[in-house]
Amino acid sequence: MDTQNTLIHDYSQLDPDTIISAVESKGYLCDARVLALNSYENRVYQVGIDDQSPIIAKFYRPNRWSDEQIIEEHLFSKTLHDLDIPAVPPLYLPIGTASQTSSLFSFKGYRFALYQRRGGRAPELTDMNQLYWLGKLMGRVHAVAKTQQFQHRPSLSIDSFIRKPVAYILEHDFMPALFKESYTAIVTDILQHVEANYQQFPPKLIRLHGDCHPGNILWTDNGPHFVDFDDSRNGPAIQDLWMLLSGERHEQEMQLREILEAYQEFCDFDLCELRLIESLRSMRIIHYAGWLAKRWDDPAFPRAFPWFNTESFWGEHILQLKEQLAALQENPLQLYP
Repeated sequence: MDTQNTLIHDYSQLDPDTIISAVESKGYLCDARVLALNSYENRVYQVGIDDQSPIIAKFYRPNRWSDEQIIEEHLFSKTLHDLDIPAVPPLYLPIGTASQTSSLFSFKGYRFALYQRRGGRAPELTDMNQLYWLGKLMGRVHAVAKTQQFQHRPSLSIDSFIRKPVAYILEHDFMPALFKESYTAIVTDILQHVEANYQQFPPKLIRLHGDCHPGNILWTDNGPHFVDFDDSRNGPAIQDLWMLLSGERHEQEMQLREILEAYQEFCDFDLCELRLIESLRSMRIIHYAGWLAKRWDDPAFPRAFPWFNTESFWGEHILQLKEQLAALQENPLQLYP
């Protein structure tokens, strides 16, 4: 990593001048156009460059990932890109002598990476041809991903996605008192079901994109490409697939068959992992509320999520968890019903 300063602890000093100066420190000449993109965990900007296409500058949230964890994520996306799998890696730029390059840089205490701008639209998850295409690409990604695990990045775990978020929410009084008892009861029941499911069907961990929802897959006339590997971690392969499913149960089973038919052209899939889908969905729902709670001190979050920390949100959240508990008790999706 190209380091210059001690890292700072928030985004309060990340103004347009700092953003432009950080980009120009890597040899670019900016035209002063800075556009904030839709990102809350990190800060991401499109920065105009004289006589060139704009580039994307991503400033990492302080104290979230270590340098080793960020670099490991960068290497994963670069490995995929080098194998002609359409993932968007950061730019590797010279540091020191021309023979040395890095993808992670520091400017005035902020760590950042630069990316080529790649546009596109979200895929149509009801389009079976697009799902088949996505299945093939995800099979290629996982065929590479399963060759080794991340050494520095974490694994998707019950502890980090259920126990810790729940404890944080309850300890910091984000929830109105009238909901605490019912919330505690429902998450306890969900936790028991998820733990039992993991014990009965322990997943094999591979490297994952980690947050493979449609917003992180950009579709162009030439097909899709994967962006934003920031949540990469070790986990079960199905984690990168279940968020591509939508609609009623029979529709999801049709979509799943299409995805896995294409996926298995490139990578084997353990059908027992289908039993983990609702457990993983439960973990994501609980973790999301915990993520909002943990980030509430960031001024961007109350502005972007004003409905959080209200009676209405927590009432709807508990209802969603009750519905999820019912889903955990149903038969899993079947590839061949």
